Amino acid sequence: MAFNLRKKLRKSSDALAGKLDRLFGSAAIEDADLEETEEILLGSDLGWELTEKIIAELPRKVRKSGLSWKEALALILIENTPIPGFETAAARPFVTVVVGVNGAGKTTTIARLAARLQKRKEKVLMACADTFRAAAAEQLEVWADRLGTAVLTQLPGSDAGAVAFDAVKRGLNRGYDSVIIDTAGRLPNKKGLLDELGKIHRVCGKAMESAPHEVLLVLDGTVGQNARAQAEQFMKALPVTGLVVTKLDGTARGGSVLAMASQLSIPVKYIGVGEGSEDLLDFNLESYVRALLGMDEAG
Repeated sequence: MAFNLRKKLRKSSDALAGKLDRLFGSAAIEDADLEETEEILLGSDLGWELTEKIIAELPRKVRKSGLSWKEALALILIENTPIPGFETAAARPFVTVVVGVNGAGKTTTIARLAARLQKRKEKVLMACADTFRAAAAEQLEVWADRLGTAVLTQLPGSDAGAVAFDAVKRGLNRGYDSVIIDTAGRLPNKKGLLDELGKIHRVCGKAMESAPHEVLLVLDGTVGQNARAQAEQFMKALPVTGLVVTKLDGTARGGSVLAMASQLSIPVKYIGVGEGSEDLLDFNLESYVRALLGMDEAG
């Protein structure tokens, strides 16, 4: 993840490490600095819970350990951001349902996931269960043509659950390694649309026992912690297994990734840090924290 992550997270790093650098310099952390420190941490969207822990622990950790404030802060952030373990399934096809609000980067994320899988020589099927917008199927078809990936679409107004069922059955019958199902972008306060997500989840299980194996929720990183409320609503509709946080190269609110991972107890699996196909990265907590603080990779 280190490839260029410090550069990609520069806006967030400037808002956090840059401001703390100007406040602390190379001097010891004084109690008089803590109020301004709190403002900087909250401004980086680390949230109240993490901010309070940092304020309580950072001066003491620096004094006792002899570490720089950056190294001490990195340790605190890593220690206080529990990342649940990944669950993997050996099932073939491996079925992934991707959900999220409009504009979060859902379809682009699906295309990038498909490209990654194809590089591993997997046979991938993308399916469009967003039957509200004709443009949704067209967008996925454009990506499929660009990537050379199989795609399943239906006419606008078709039953989204039926599309998901057909996609999983096709995956089973034609020997696909992965099936990735796009869903309609929706606001989480629309109960009918959220209920439809629950239906999509159920019919996948009818088409193939144990499916879907992954439910990824795509969140817009520029929204910051405001996305937490969205996430909680989606989590009520279906069992979200992982988060994808996008557009982190264009925001100063990168601290929200750590806050949400801690508060929601759902692993951040991928982060989006640019427009290129290589800019969807596996999330690594230590690498992310060090990049956020403008530090070199450990070891």
